[in-house]
Amino acid sequence: MVAKGSKAKSVWFCTNCGNEYSKWMGKCPACGEWNTMIEREVIPSVPQRGAASVPGASRKAVPLREVSSTAEERFSLNNAEVDRILGGGLVKGSLVLIGGEPGIGKSTLSLQLPLFCPSMKTLYVTGEESVKQVKMRADRLGGDLSNCYIFSETLMENILAEATEIAPDLVIVDSVQTMYCQGVESTAGSVSQIKEVAARLLRFAKESGIPVILIGHITKEGSIAGPKILEHIVDVVLQFEGENRGQYRVLRSIKNRFGSTSELAVFEMTGSGLREVANPSELLIPMHEDGLSGTAICASLDGTRPFLFEVQALVSSAVYGTAQRSATGFDVRRLNMLLAVLERRAGFKLSQKDVFLNMAGGLRVTDPACDMAVVSSVLSSNFDYPVPSDVCFAGEVGLSGEIRPVSQAERRASEAGRLGFRKIYLSSFCRLDRKPQDIEVVKVADIPALVRALFK
Repeated sequence: MVAKGSKAKSVWFCTNCGNEYSKWMGKCPACGEWNTMIEREVIPSVPQRGAASVPGASRKAVPLREVSSTAEERFSLNNAEVDRILGGGLVKGSLVLIGGEPGIGKSTLSLQLPLFCPSMKTLYVTGEESVKQVKMRADRLGGDLSNCYIFSETLMENILAEATEIAPDLVIVDSVQTMYCQGVESTAGSVSQIKEVAARLLRFAKESGIPVILIGHITKEGSIAGPKILEHIVDVVLQFEGENRGQYRVLRSIKNRFGSTSELAVFEMTGSGLREVANPSELLIPMHEDGLSGTAICASLDGTRPFLFEVQALVSSAVYGTAQRSATGFDVRRLNMLLAVLERRAGFKLSQKDVFLNMAGGLRVTDPACDMAVVSSVLSSNFDYPVPSDVCFAGEVGLSGEIRPVSQAERRASEAGRLGFRKIYLSSFCRLDRKPQDIEVVKVADIPALVRALFK
């Protein structure tokens, strides 16, 4: 609501972080980026009475001891992986943001949830696709179409009016960068529009108790497009990871006000949508015959979930003058560090050889425990000597060539034993409270000790 006699004024927004200033500056004081200021005209507004309030919260200051600490009311989305990553289900009145690369599966998952939960009345707002396009995807995914309402609109005032009239159990907005508000003098997707759209949806979710799922684009750097304040406004931020051409997708929790951020969900992209992968280890372990050199199994841990996957390496003589270093799903700078450690601390001459590394399944791995599996696969390919298929690794490699211990080694060993592995290599500095069953633990102190134990 615009106040009488209020005049429009110009402010300067930073396109990187979303902070606003009264004058232009070459460098943003908040984020430190240069030449990111753009001028926008805004109209002062009078705050409405009865603004957004969290359901159950008091409008007066009360002692903290008198506040009820009952758990948030949740409901299941009929998808075990999504329910688990949300902390046990979707909280009523919450605002959830899902980001990811184009074609990664954001719209597929957001439409798949209401189609396979027919008891939940859903309003699906599409600003990028037509109603027919959404219907074609729904026919491909299958499920129950009777309780899902499709609304093709980009104006927030119309969307909120339609949501108020239908009174659904869930609202899905695809995507936040295509929505705009009438009172903001800028185009859809701008910093000011995204901030206003997110604020209005948050107010609607808190006042009505209806959860809202937002689909968000990402930049070429991999971060969610728009101001950083967007991630601060929402309650939950989930991000899809994985290669578009790959088979598997990882949904990772970046922020969660109602649960842990150390959880991830694994999906397999099929012709009929995203399929839940309850045990990703069974799909990421070797799918080839025994006796193949250049492969090793890593016992990784992402958050609180252990899983095993295959590391593949190929070492060959450099065809050109400069040796090539390539890594898929692994930091190439860390690969160069490990190769330098192998040459300096263990005496393996790899400077004149091409080294190619691949994490099977299209996963992106950041766990330091993968170092020992990478080293083993590289040496296996260099020697053309296969690593036994029933052996796995979990250890970090230091700059002096030592094998450092990793966290929760017992859980990694137990998962490996459950999947039928006979032996796991750990750091000699790793202390286990109890010996894992069904698997032999081999402890090594450094890379030379690993080579002697593995390639004897």
